[in-house]
Amino acid sequence: MDKYRIAVIAGDGIGPEVIAAGKQVLSGIAELDGGFEVEYTEFPWGCEYYLDKGEMMPEDGLEQLEGFDAIYLGAVGYPGVPDHVSLSGLLLKIRRGFDEYINLRPVKLLRGAPCPLADVSCEDIDMVVVRENSEGEYANVGARLYPGTEQEVALQTSVFSRHGCERVIRYAYELAKAEGKSLTSISKGNALGYSMVFWDEIFAEIGKEYPDVPTQKFMVDAASMFFVKDPKRFQIVVTSNLFGDILTDLGAAIAGGMGLAAGANLNPERKFPSMFEPIHGSAPDIAGQGLANPLAAIWSVAQMLDFFGREDLGSRVIAAIETLLLEKRVLTQDLGGTAKTHEIAPAILEILKR
Repeated sequence: MDKYRIAVIAGDGIGPEVIAAGKQVLSGIAELDGGFEVEYTEFPWGCEYYLDKGEMMPEDGLEQLEGFDAIYLGAVGYPGVPDHVSLSGLLLKIRRGFDEYINLRPVKLLRGAPCPLADVSCEDIDMVVVRENSEGEYANVGARLYPGTEQEVALQTSVFSRHGCERVIRYAYELAKAEGKSLTSISKGNALGYSMVFWDEIFAEIGKEYPDVPTQKFMVDAASMFFVKDPKRFQIVVTSNLFGDILTDLGAAIAGGMGLAAGANLNPERKFPSMFEPIHGSAPDIAGQGLANPLAAIWSVAQMLDFFGREDLGSRVIAAIETLLLEKRVLTQDLGGTAKTHEIAPAILEILKR
């Protein structure tokens, strides 16, 4: 019987609450299926750890995580710790250190989920955003000159390598080819005459190898408009680190809200563990009150199952989430219900047992 070793970093704010629900679903489906086991190892890293130790994770943190099959992350960020410290000290450190260069974010409107757009069906919002996850605008290359003076200057440099662009764009082409879908590249070549023109050129070059994949490209401002006005234009989307970060939050807003926003940070070659996380943040204002919606964390479990090669189980988890939304019996406050965070996982498992 297969055994998956999962490193759990519940993190800050609502992280421990939603991760507890996700673990309950993953363990439950392992028992129902009978084909694998799950072993969790908890790591107490995050902002509370930082306030005590002066670092978000230990210096040898990556070495401690390296042998696991996957990492399950709750949330990072809390008042008192600057956001750039919490982000770069844990999440970005793991993404870069383990070469998790693919950020895979589903933007799919499930039946029963709320949508702020008029006259839009579930079939109209069904896309996967492939976001470059290791360089680009988040490479953190730059400097501050003459700090504290009137001449102070801040320099922030984006990094776009041929290797980095080619591998994420090729991944997106392969995904579009495998699923028989169109591929859209989103950039800003008219204003960013070096990095984004470079990106556009590589997208066109690699496209010659995939003549059967329908393609289109948009400037990021136009893409943002069409995400709202005509989301059915998009099936598989590939874009840079910053644009992908912004567009997937917009995608979450039109597909049920942040409580349904899941994300996977993948090392496709499996040289290092991949990391799965809800993308809604730590929401410290509602932490510990049982108000957090754990469905994004549970959706991330479905992505983890997909990555383990158990797509049938991943699909069952998504179907159970959809059933929960349709029945409207057990929903958290953000979805119009009165259920507490800890009530959602048992409801999902009850649906899975039917």
